[in-house]
Amino acid sequence: MKWSLRKNPTVTIVGCTGAVGRELIRLVGERRPGFGDVHLLASNNSVGKRVLVNGDVNVVRAPTGYDFSNTDIAFFAVGPQTSEQFVPRAVAGGCLVIDKSAAFRMKPECPLIVPQVNPHEMAERPASSIIASPNCSTIPLVRALAPVHAAIGVRSVVVSTYQAASGVGLACIDDLLEDARSLLDGDAGDRPSRFPRPLAFNVVPQIDVFGSDGFTIEERKLVIESRKILGDPALAVTATAVRVPVVNVHSEAVYMECARPTSREEIVEILRTAAGLVVEDRYEQYATPRFMPDPNAVSVGRIRMNPDDPHGVWMWLVADNLRTGAALNALEIAELALELSNPL
Repeated sequence: MKWSLRKNPTVTIVGCTGAVGRELIRLVGERRPGFGDVHLLASNNSVGKRVLVNGDVNVVRAPTGYDFSNTDIAFFAVGPQTSEQFVPRAVAGGCLVIDKSAAFRMKPECPLIVPQVNPHEMAERPASSIIASPNCSTIPLVRALAPVHAAIGVRSVVVSTYQAASGVGLACIDDLLEDARSLLDGDAGDRPSRFPRPLAFNVVPQIDVFGSDGFTIEERKLVIESRKILGDPALAVTATAVRVPVVNVHSEAVYMECARPTSREEIVEILRTAAGLVVEDRYEQYATPRFMPDPNAVSVGRIRMNPDDPHGVWMWLVADNLRTGAALNALEIAELALELSNPL
């Protein structure tokens, strides 16, 4: 079945006042993707708020009772429970759903898309009208792995993530800042935290809940989503996910074992050919969450060979988790669907 989205589609953003929803609204204004009317939905706490989108004032409404039949594309920037409740209604209304939550990522009928990696999965409209967008740590990982995997093959991956407070929403940013202020003011007493341990001046090696094997759900997401996106169910991936006292922007230390011996020069050249990667060739040049060369790209630095194994390569990845790892990926999925519907 061919894609059939009309030009200037009507768009609905569900979760518009959350961290990802706000970033998506900003990106719509920056990129001007050719959307028609944009409607905004959020929880009851935000209903009635007035939000600017492309210079127009939009009033936030509730998803309960909302008629999706006049929407062409619905972005869901909400948690899995809310997606599970409202996405089927949006699909029944006839619109394409692009969902950021984990609710549909591993459904066999739902493509899990990173446009720079597996756009072929959308060459024809899939049987499902739901396109899933991956986890905010998976996206930069697969964008760096994909060109190497395609060129010379990757056998295994070990990744440690250093994830910012914004990865769990605006309230957790406030939690980090309030905790930091409290400690700087000399109050070292225990205070309630939204994290498993207070995050200010700390690192917490737990994101989400533990499974019976000791790995967290976040760590399992990195494994299973990477395999699905790269189309390699046998790829060996293992992960440790750590929350760090950073407001926004995730970082990752990645070790990959290639299928054949390689060199640093070859890896750098392969990565430079990939769209949306900023490759720092010099060892002393690398991005950090505070200093990003391009918030819309994945920065790759500290590329170095394992001196004891010519198959082994280390990389340091930095990406804005609200943009590259969430809102921008969802918007690029919509842009790809529009391109497939309206080829030049």
